[in-house]
Amino acid sequence: MTVHDAAPVNDVQREAYLRDGFLVLESLTSAAEAASLQDVYDRLFEPGSGIAERDHLELAGDPDGAPLLPQILSPDSYATELRETEAYRNAALVARSLLGPEAVPTGMHAIRKPAHHGVETPWHQDEAYWDPARRHRALSIWMPLQEATEDNGCMEFQPGSHRLPVLEHRLIHPDAHGLVLADTGAVTGPVVCPLQPGGATVHDARTLHYAGPNATSEPRRALIMSFACPSEPLDEPRSFPWQRPEWSS
Repeated sequence: MTVHDAAPVNDVQREAYLRDGFLVLESLTSAAEAASLQDVYDRLFEPGSGIAERDHLELAGDPDGAPLLPQILSPDSYATELRETEAYRNAALVARSLLGPEAVPTGMHAIRKPAHHGVETPWHQDEAYWDPARRHRALSIWMPLQEATEDNGCMEFQPGSHRLPVLEHRLIHPDAHGLVLADTGAVTGPVVCPLQPGGATVHDARTLHYAGPNATSEPRRALIMSFACPSEPLDEPRSFPWQRPEWSS
């Protein structure tokens, strides 16, 4: 589907999203706009870029001092032009089409998988990071700024897994901020989703997803835009013992 010259989401695509827990968009924006964002995106990851320590995280741990899976939270707070894009406008339209008119932006993050040694983003559910005392209805829109392939770590999804509860997770590494599914038995037939520049995937907060390591000579750049409806307190709060204590502070 091409968002920027068509309706955000048609009935067939909405039904597919509700059935599978994810959706592939052929073009959230133009390839030219995606390419134009590469320089500002790369600058955010450079030393001395001014990113606050709390917003510059290592998801996989870096025991040798080399970043393996670096992430920047709220990149649009440091590069406000990320909010002035066709991609962001279209992402909001898609989110409201799938979640309803009450859906609002809940933030961006950027993951830049280094060339040659960027590790996998292991199987997980996004909701495993969130407040277990509340009910969440949310989605994420994952947009690469270059072609996304199996070789550089495109997205993979387990269809129908959004109907599962939040499964047990653990930290990827004791010093890391990323989570991994403790038991991948629920991953039985993943769908690999390569994309052209400016394309995107959309997934539910409980959909099991994964992105492989980057074996290419160029960094793999992905911008993730998140949207949600207001969360609600659960009658019986859950416990997510894998969460780091500072996440709730």
